[in-house]
Amino acid sequence: MGKYKLMNVADGRIFDDKGWILDDPDGKAPSLVRAVFEQKQLHVGDDSLGLYKFADWMPIQRLLENPSCPITYKSEKLAKKLGLNSLYITFSGWWPERGARMTTCSFKETEAYSVCARLGEGQKDQVLVVASAGNTARAFAKVCSDNGIPLLLCVPQDNIKALWFDKPLNPCVKLFTTASGSDYFDAIQLSNFVCELPGFLAEGGAKNIARRDGMSTTMMSAVTTIGRIPDFYFQAVGSGTGAIAAWEANLRFLEDGRFGQNKARLFVSQNKPFVPMYDAWRQDSRALLPYDADQARRDAAEICAPVLSNRKPPYSLAGGLYDALKDTNGDILAVSNEEAQAAKGLFLETEGRDIYSAAGVALASLVQAINNNKVKPDDVVMLNITGGGEKEFQEAHQLFHLEPDHIFPIAFTKEDVAEVANRIFKK
Repeated sequence: MGKYKLMNVADGRIFDDKGWILDDPDGKAPSLVRAVFEQKQLHVGDDSLGLYKFADWMPIQRLLENPSCPITYKSEKLAKKLGLNSLYITFSGWWPERGARMTTCSFKETEAYSVCARLGEGQKDQVLVVASAGNTARAFAKVCSDNGIPLLLCVPQDNIKALWFDKPLNPCVKLFTTASGSDYFDAIQLSNFVCELPGFLAEGGAKNIARRDGMSTTMMSAVTTIGRIPDFYFQAVGSGTGAIAAWEANLRFLEDGRFGQNKARLFVSQNKPFVPMYDAWRQDSRALLPYDADQARRDAAEICAPVLSNRKPPYSLAGGLYDALKDTNGDILAVSNEEAQAAKGLFLETEGRDIYSAAGVALASLVQAINNNKVKPDDVVMLNITGGGEKEFQEAHQLFHLEPDHIFPIAFTKEDVAEVANRIFKK
């Protein structure tokens, strides 16, 4: 497990991690903190360790049960269809024939196994609180259930169909939802109120180094499989945290020195009409543009990939997505529902696996980039397929669904949240 210190990205200050630091306590401006690992060259462990085979570059305290890992392979049929000579697919999901065994079928497992493994003695008696639009909640529920870690999920009511599992969950996992018509931002606000109460611990989202370094295992898988840093990285984004994580891993590979000295150009995509980061990027604005809350909820309800509907992404702050895109000469593309669905069909036709709509958005953006001559036939391309195999997994397993312990109206108060949380968790 990697020894590390923390760095304030805004000013470069290096300091110790004293347990569960999400921000630099002495920071003067909004900034992510980043893990700086003592081990500069990555040693890849045995495949039996799952994603912990990359533990040199993970800020974890222990290893958890049943870890899985992204897999990377060189595409043949899809690559031929797209006219690419070096297309590498990094797949997170259920595809046991290729060695992918994420039972939640989503790369959000990479976050959960890393974040929960960061929990130390100082946090063991606290309830971890996670806000999610669906897939993140399913991943954290699985990992916390398997490892007996107390967890409270905050999810929009309209998204709880995503909370399916292949076995009943440990009662240490609880669920609060915000009423039908709410969105991910409402769930985040609910989780923020809970985290003001004693005994509850904010997972931290993009600010948690363990979340980003868990997600960076996709880039670690790709680079160590390809043998070099790719020229392009494609992924659909809601918060952009996965792309930030890929950039941070790329910077570590530059220090490693064995995989080239290029920075993969980050090409990320949003699902129209919910495109706040796309709109800001098109105006070269570090700040997100004004976005009416009711309009944002309506737009989020229209997209085929609701997991991409984050209204408060880590875009503007130092070390966030804006900086990552600028540093890598990247871009943000916008993809319609129709383009995403066509891309899902293309992947199934060529690669033989069903993929999530968010992954369809990513593939559709690659098609756009090829058609616009931004990607050339000989470029080395990494396509991050962030979820797939659900159809095959669900057909082969009995499913169990997590039901809410409490449903909050859209207009809830701190007092309402405190009363319910303390009653259900007997605080």
